Amino acid sequence: MAGAEEPLFVCENGGDRKGYFPARDKFVRELNKMCWIAFPMVVVSVSQYMLRAVALMMLGHLSELALSSASIASSLTNVTGFSVIHGMACALETLCGQAYGAENYQKVGTYCYGAIIWLCLACLPICVLWIYTDKLLILLGQDPEMSIEAGNFSIWLIPTLFPYAILQSVVRFLQTQSLIFPMVYSSLATLCVNLPLSWVLIFKLELGNAGAALSIGISYWLNVIFIGLYIYYSSACQKTRSSFSRDVFHTVGEFFQFAIPSSVMVCLEWWTFEIVILLSGLLSNPKLETSVLSICLTITSLHYLVQYSFGAAASTRVSNELGAGEPDAAQLAVSAVLVLSIVEFVVAGIALFICRYILGYLFSNEMDVVNHVKDMVPFLCASIVMDSIQAVLSGVARGTGWQHLGAYVNLGAYYLVGIPVSLLLGFVWHFRGEGLWSGLIAGATVQSFLLVSITFRTDWKKQAMTARQRIFEGKIPACDDTTVDAEERLLQAASSA
Repeated sequence: MAGAEEPLFVCENGGDRKGYFPARDKFVRELNKMCWIAFPMVVVSVSQYMLRAVALMMLGHLSELALSSASIASSLTNVTGFSVIHGMACALETLCGQAYGAENYQKVGTYCYGAIIWLCLACLPICVLWIYTDKLLILLGQDPEMSIEAGNFSIWLIPTLFPYAILQSVVRFLQTQSLIFPMVYSSLATLCVNLPLSWVLIFKLELGNAGAALSIGISYWLNVIFIGLYIYYSSACQKTRSSFSRDVFHTVGEFFQFAIPSSVMVCLEWWTFEIVILLSGLLSNPKLETSVLSICLTITSLHYLVQYSFGAAASTRVSNELGAGEPDAAQLAVSAVLVLSIVEFVVAGIALFICRYILGYLFSNEMDVVNHVKDMVPFLCASIVMDSIQAVLSGVARGTGWQHLGAYVNLGAYYLVGIPVSLLLGFVWHFRGEGLWSGLIAGATVQSFLLVSITFRTDWKKQAMTARQRIFEGKIPACDDTTVDAEERLLQAASSA
């Protein structure tokens, strides 16, 4: 038909126009699917982040020692524990996502069971390290009184590790099936319990740091129980709610194949920000510089939760489509999430720049801090742009299954570029906090450039074939005509290449 748009996908249905979707309509449909996952995931991410933030905020009203010791313990436990478990759990975004897309529903549950076992085992050496937190901090030259309090906080935080590991597994289990709203309800309900619970344990029972750690642990267990009850009773999980079997133990190889590079990928980036905050304590005005960079880290971390949620949506859509044998749809999902990300970081950057004169007052009444935060806002805006791009493309990496490339990218970007640039600008050229943060921007820029290069050079047809071979171990599954047609198209494309 003259003037008609060229259909992106053609259905062989005897000339019936049902099933023909113009490219623009197909993109809009994909964008809607992405938003349906991404925006609820923002609520989930922020709610779970607040479980630990609320306790620290309350400790700030208890005493300076309580806040400082809990803050340093929180930083250490993030680096040595939570980041490691979080990174390892990202393996499920590849495995469960592609298995669900391939309609091998039993494997989705099997992978989740396996991940819970392997992550809980990984918690054991972390627990041993946390027991000796006070000795480690004293060895690093920290104040002994603060180190002892931080060690006490870390020990009481140990029971939090295991529900955190389980929660990270079941979150991926539901996320890869696009079942986001149950997690929204459970996260918000848990946060509502956490607020009065923290207040009672910290102030009424006067447990201090121990009460804060206990409130976090109890909240995580409640979240696990809420989600567990949904998975057990909901008909939406009936296909993927497989029974525990010996096959669970056979997932160890596949899990660690993705879990180790996923963890390295996450930790290398996470640790860089902690290193820069520590370096700020060596500047000429350490109290001011550390305070301002900590404020900058808080702002970027909160914004990163939004873009991380977009990345989670991208991971889900890409892994599902690759598992289903639809490389074109996976590529379309990448385009959709990039558009969504660009719109969000442009709006966020403009809003942040407009509010630069009053932003510092949210954190302090000291004019030195307020003025320094205002000077840092242009650097924050640049950081938000680069962090947004890498956050969504890291999600694409998890959905595709090339976390090992992401690990190499983060190693080169942050430790061969980012940290050296921070040291050069901050200490050699004396740009102080602006110089240290510029190193983070340089690292994120290199990281984003490399991830963009890898993403747009990806052979999506090959990735789809690899995903299906991984799920079915080289066997074509019993499936409907649509899946068979997709498989045949992939095989024909591979043979012609």
